[in-house]
Amino acid sequence: MILTESLETFGRYCMFLWRVFAIPERWSVFFKRTVQEVAKLGIDSIPLVIIISLFIGAVIAIQMQLNIASPLIPAYSVGLATRDIVLLEFSNSILCLILAGKVGSNIASEIGTMRVTEQIDALEIMGINSASYLVMPKLFAFVLFMPVLVVLCMGTSLIGGYGVAIFTDLITVSRYVYGLQAMFNEWYVWYALIKSLFFAFIIASTASFYGYYVKGGALDVGKASTQGVVSSSIFILLFDVILTKLLLQ
Repeated sequence: MILTESLETFGRYCMFLWRVFAIPERWSVFFKRTVQEVAKLGIDSIPLVIIISLFIGAVIAIQMQLNIASPLIPAYSVGLATRDIVLLEFSNSILCLILAGKVGSNIASEIGTMRVTEQIDALEIMGINSASYLVMPKLFAFVLFMPVLVVLCMGTSLIGGYGVAIFTDLITVSRYVYGLQAMFNEWYVWYALIKSLFFAFIIASTASFYGYYVKGGALDVGKASTQGVVSSSIFILLFDVILTKLLLQ
C-alpha cells in the first residue's frame, strides 16, 4: 500500500515537472518574476546564512581544538579540519537542510495559499500554464542563487573559526591560517557547488509540488508545507550519499 502511494506520488511529481518546464508564453514576464524570486528566496536568506555560518564555523574550530589536542597532531590541523568540514559537508548539505525549512516552507505555503484561494484556478481559466508560470521562476532563481549562498557560507564559516583564533587562546591566528592553506584541494569547492545545485532543485521543486496539489483550507496548507520540508530533507540526505560516492570516488 505504501509502495503504491509512493509510486503514485512520484508519478504525479514527474508529470508536474513536465508542466513546469514548458516554454514560457512571455519571456519578459518570466525574467521579471525570476528577478523577484531571486530577491525573495535568495537575497532574503543571506542574513540567516551569515549568522548560522559564523557560529557553526566557530563551534567547529573549538571542537576540533579540544578533540585533537595532542603533541602527535600538528597544531595547524584545526584550521585544516575546519576548512575541510565546511567545504565538504556544512556549506552544501547542512546549509541546504536548513534552507529547506526556510525557503521550502515559504514556497509551499505561498503556492498552497494560491491553490486554496482559487487563484491558480483563475490562471488556468485564463489559459495560462499555472505550473510553469508560478514554479519555473522559483526553480531557476533558487538554483542560480544557491552557489552564491554556498560561497558566502564557506567564507563566513572560516571567518567564524578565525574569530575563535583571535578572541581565545585555543589556537594562534598564524597556525589557524596556515591550516586553512595547507593541502588545499580545489575540487572540494567545486564538489560543494555541484551538490548545492541538486539540493536547490530538490528544495524548490518538492515544496512547489506539495503546495500546488494541496486540497482544503489553511490547515491543509500548513500540512503541505510540513510535508514539503520533510520530503525535501529526506531527498537531500539520499542524494548527499549518491553524489558523494560519484564525485569523491
